[in-house]
Parts: sequence; C-alpha cells; structure tokens
Amino acid sequence: MATGAQAETTSTVLDFKDLDGWADDDHSAALSVFLDTCMDLDGPVWEPICAYARTDPDARSFFELFFRPVLIEDGDPMLFTGYFEPELPGSRVRTSTYRYPLYRLPPEAPRGQAWYTRAQIEQSGVLSNRGLEIVWLSDPVDKFFLQIQGSGRVRLPDGKSVRVGYGGKNGHPYRSIGNELIRRGTFQPHQVSAQAIRNWVRRNPSAGAELLRFNPSYVFFREVSQVPSELGPLGAMNRSITAGRSIAVDPAYTPLGAPVWIEKDGRNPLRKLVIAQDTGAAIKGAQRADIFVGTGEDAGKAAGEIRDPGRMVVLLPLEQAFALAEAVE
Repeated sequence: MATGAQAETTSTVLDFKDLDGWADDDHSAALSVFLDTCMDLDGPVWEPICAYARTDPDARSFFELFFRPVLIEDGDPMLFTGYFEPELPGSRVRTSTYRYPLYRLPPEAPRGQAWYTRAQIEQSGVLSNRGLEIVWLSDPVDKFFLQIQGSGRVRLPDGKSVRVGYGGKNGHPYRSIGNELIRRGTFQPHQVSAQAIRNWVRRNPSAGAELLRFNPSYVFFREVSQVPSELGPLGAMNRSITAGRSIAVDPAYTPLGAPVWIEKDGRNPLRKLVIAQDTGAAIKGAQRADIFVGTGEDAGKAAGEIRDPGRMVVLLPLEQAFALAEAVE
C-alpha cells in the first residue's frame, strides 16, 4: 500500500461507531464478495484473515474483529461515480453496419510505456488487417465508452454473446472528454453525462471524432467468454465483480481486495460495505470510487446518474491500521 507516499496524504484511524449506518448493513453480503478475492491477497497479514473468513463466521463480528476503519485523504473532495458492463450489438466480421473493431493488444506494444496515441492508432491503420480484431461494433461512441468501462458483452446477430475484458492499454494518460466539453463552453458542469456526450458526438460526427481523439488513452481487449453469464465481468483482480458490492479504486491509496465502507450522499444515498476489486483509468485519488452497478442498458442509466459527494473509509487489517496510528502520533 502506498499510503503516505505523497506528502499531503493523511490517515485517520476511526472506530466502527464512527461509520454512519454501519449496524444496518447486510454484512453477510459483503463477506461473500470479500471471499471472492481474499485468496488472491498477498502478505502474511491477510492469510489468517482469509482462513477465518472461510469458516462461516458472523459477518459483522468478523469485520469488527480483524479490521479497523481508516479514513485516507489527499486533500481532494470525495467523488463517487458509477460504472457498468455495457451490452452492445456487434459482429465477428466487418459489415456495412459493424465497422468499428475492438482490438487485442498487439505483440509489439511495449508494456508500461507510451505507444501510439488514440489518434495515431485510428488514423495510421497500424492495427488494421492483422487479425487482431475480436468483434466489430456499429458505433464509435459505444466503442469509446466501452474502452472507458473496460469490459462488456457483445450480442452477435445469431443471438450468442461475446464477453470482452481489459487486455492492456497504449500507455497514455486518460483525459476526460466531458471536462474538455466544459472547458470549451459546450456544456455546463451539471449538464455533462455519458448520454449528453453520446448525443453531442452523434450530432457532430466530424467534431465528435476529433473530440474522442482528445483522449490519447486507448484500451485493448481480450475475450473472456469463459466467465459464466450469471456472474459479473472480471475486475482488476481477474475475478468477477458484484453489482452493488464491488468498487473501482486507486490502488495507490486503497489496497485491492480490501473492504471499504462508503457513505455516498446525493439523490440516492448509500451506506454500505463494499470490496475494492477493480481499478479505472479515471479513478485517481484517496477519496475516489466507481461503484459497479451491473450489466445492460438499465444499469448504464443508473451508473450515469451517480456523481455524488460523501466519504469512503478503508477497512485495514489491525496490524496495518495500528501502524498508521503510531505513525501519526
């Protein structure tokens, strides 16, 4: 964990009574999701915790026995957003309708280093006609947002589905096209949403293509159709994530696999114990979380409405929490 790696980061150890609504949550649901990834957690501090979690303990007592809540802050206000697994029409072959490919990671792309930008990839044809295409989509905006989500399902003309997951990226930083539209004066901050961006790009195809290329980051995919359809998509821990109980975080501050208590305000407040099982290019900072909402169009609408303040509190194993407490004394 990189807590304290930046000078402005602070860590405050709390008590469970400080968590608003803690006693009212379904801790058993959170424990079930925690078990999905706890076997993948590294370090001796996690081994006894995961071993005891598998003995079917009382869930609330389990979390209170092995963890302490830690509020990690870096000076920026909390922002909750939502994400989902898109379900889009597509084809295994290019047609007059399906013209926008999802690519596998090319073998020559350097790992961890900057490669071609989005604009260079799309305008140079460096990936074309090399057998790297997994499926083809009908809409460049759908492709763009699928790259932001990092995973999705593609419905083929024969009724079957192909599931795709994150397969790598080109090494360039993510730049928000929503913020760019605000900067240009096209939208006010309260007007920006995924649907508003989609509509604008579709109404302005030439300027829209240029806007999408403002984000130099480009995500590649891999086929993950071996994941059962009743389970969620694979997250950053290569395990299926769970709607309403999995979040994407910045692992520089929040360890992947750790329980996290969220207090989301706004129109639909949430007080819930979730598990940090995913990451995202736009999820940066100690008080930043993306809540996984589910799969399909309705989940997409619900996810797009989440942009709320609040706070998130990481549940750290006792040893780590007490070490932080001693460090700030």
